Amino acid sequence: MNALRNSVRLIGNLGTNPEMKAFESGKKVTRMTLATNETYTNQKGEKVTDTCWHNLVLWGKTAEIADKYLEKGSEIAIEGKLTSRAYTGKDGEKKYITEIVVNELLMLGKKS
Repeated sequence: MNALRNSVRLIGNLGTNPEMKAFESGKKVTRMTLATNETYTNQKGEKVTDTCWHNLVLWGKTAEIADKYLEKGSEIAIEGKLTSRAYTGKDGEKKYITEIVVNELLMLGKKS
């Protein structure tokens, strides 16, 4: 049960093309966004779709695979852990960001 304490699983479509960065140490990181949709019927009987956006961070071989094979619109499934960090923006304001560090990536289909 310990492994479930910080575990995220999502299926969705990429909202951006993967952006890979290589460090001097040889490590590679890829960042991209994932859109997940939830559809429901409101009180008026209208079909409504809510979209949530998630920031993904991939390291190492997973980062290389994402950069090589994925593009905006690709449908994927991911498993990872939720992380938060803070930084100071160019305007001097403290900014907070929540990201999912991806451990596993599964390519589900062609881009939509």
